[in-house]
Amino acid sequence: MHRKCALSAPKKGENVEKTNQNVGMAGLIAALMSAILAFQLNASMLSPVLKTMEKELNTTSAQIGLSQTAFFTSAALFSLILPRWGDLIGRRKVMIGMVAVTAFGSVLAALSVNVGMLFVARVIQGVSGPIVPMALIMLRAQLHDNKRYAFWMAVLASVNGGIGGVDALAGGWLADALGFRSVFWTMAVVAVIAVVLVRLGAEDTRASEGEPMDWPGSLALVVSLGTILTAFNELGKLGAANFVYVGILIAVGVIAFIIFWKIETAAAHPLVATHYMKQRRTWGLLLTTTLIMTGVFAIMNGLVPNLAQSDNFAGLSAGDVSWTTLTPYALAGLLMGPIAGKLAGKFGYITVLRAGTALTILGVGFALLVVNNPNAIMLLVLSLWVGISYAGITNIMLNGLGVVLSPKDNPGYLPGMNSGAFNIGAGLSFAILFAVNTAVAANMGEVAGYRVSMLVGAAIIALGLLSSFLIPKPEELPDHM
Repeated sequence: MHRKCALSAPKKGENVEKTNQNVGMAGLIAALMSAILAFQLNASMLSPVLKTMEKELNTTSAQIGLSQTAFFTSAALFSLILPRWGDLIGRRKVMIGMVAVTAFGSVLAALSVNVGMLFVARVIQGVSGPIVPMALIMLRAQLHDNKRYAFWMAVLASVNGGIGGVDALAGGWLADALGFRSVFWTMAVVAVIAVVLVRLGAEDTRASEGEPMDWPGSLALVVSLGTILTAFNELGKLGAANFVYVGILIAVGVIAFIIFWKIETAAAHPLVATHYMKQRRTWGLLLTTTLIMTGVFAIMNGLVPNLAQSDNFAGLSAGDVSWTTLTPYALAGLLMGPIAGKLAGKFGYITVLRAGTALTILGVGFALLVVNNPNAIMLLVLSLWVGISYAGITNIMLNGLGVVLSPKDNPGYLPGMNSGAFNIGAGLSFAILFAVNTAVAANMGEVAGYRVSMLVGAAIIALGLLSSFLIPKPEELPDHM
C-alpha cells in the first residue's frame, strides 16, 4: 500500500516544473495578446473616427480612405519579409522592433497637421502588419500540443478582431471628446506597453541558425507587390484613374516578379522556395484570403459605420456607431473564436472555413436589407451576424491555415504571405468598394451606392468561397508544421 501511494504521489519537482510552465505560458499569451492589440488598434480603432479626421484635417473622405489604404498596403509589404527575418535572427527581437516602430508612427500621426503627414505616419504604422502571424508562429514554437494550440490560436486570432469592441468604443468616444489625435496617442501608449510585455514574456525562438536573409529576393517581391497594389488603388478611382500610369505600374510589377522568381530559383537560401510557390497550399490559401478580405472588410469597417452616421439615414454619432456596429461585431468575434477553434479540431480547418464564409455571404445579403431601413436594431443584428461568421470563424480559420500548412523548413513564409494577403484584401476593399459606392451614389443616389457596393462585396466573398476548394487539407501535406 505504501509503495502504491509513493508511486501515485506527485513529486515536488514536478509540481514546481508544471507551475513554471503555466506561468511561462501565461506570460507568453499576455505578451502576444498585447502585440496583436497594438496592431489591431491601428486597423480598427479608426473606423468610427474617419469622419472626424476628415473634418479636423480639412480634407475629403477619399483622401482619408487613401491613408487607410496606405496603412494596409504598407502592412502587406512588411508581412512578406519580417516573419522570415524573425525565423533567422529571432522572432522576439523582430517583434519588439516592429511594435517600437509602430509606436513612433502613432506619435507622428498624432502630430499630423495635414493629410500628407498622416499618410506618412500610416505607412510607418504598417510595420505592424505581420504581428498576428508572427504571434501564432511564436505560440507554435513554444506550444506543441495540437489541441491546446488550436484553442489558444483561436483566442489570439479573435483578439485580432478587437477586445470585444472596446477599441472601437474608445476610438469613437475619444474622437467625440478630444479629437482624432487622442486616438493615435492611445495607440502609442499601448504599443510601448506591448514592447515591455514581449520583452519579458516571450522567448526569442528561431527556425534556423546561420542562414542569411534573402534581401535581393525580398526587395524584388516588395517592388512587385507594391507596384501592383498601387495600380489597383489607382483603378479604384474608376473614371478618374490614370490608365497609362496603371499600365506602367503593372508592367513594373510583372517584371519585378519575374526577377524575384529567378532570384529564388538560384538562391541557396531563398525567401520562398519556388516549389512551395507552385503548390496549392500557397496560392490557393493566398487567393482565398485576398478575395474574402476584399469582399467583407470595407463593408463592416467603413460602409456600415458611414451608413449609420449618414444624416440621410440613422444619423448616429461616432460614439453611438461604435456601440451599435463595431462593438457588437468585435464582441461576437471574440466570443466565437474559441468555439471556432474547438470546431476546427473536430471537423477540420477547411470545413469550418467554408461554413463561416457561406454564413458571411448571407450576412452581407442581410446588409442589403439594412440599407432600406438602417435603424439601430437592424445594424446591431447585422454586426452580430457578420461578427460571428467572419470575425469569429472565417478570419480565424484563414489565420490558422497559414500556420498549419507551413513546411517545417520555412515556417515563416506562408503566415507572412497570408498576412500580406489579409492586408492586400483590406486595402483593395477600401479602394474598390468605396469607389463603387462613390460612383454609383453620384449617379443613382446614396441608397443605390451602398446597395451596389455591398452587392459587389458579396460577389467577391462568393469567389473566395469557391477558391477555398483549392486549399489542400493540412493532413495531406506530410511536411507541414
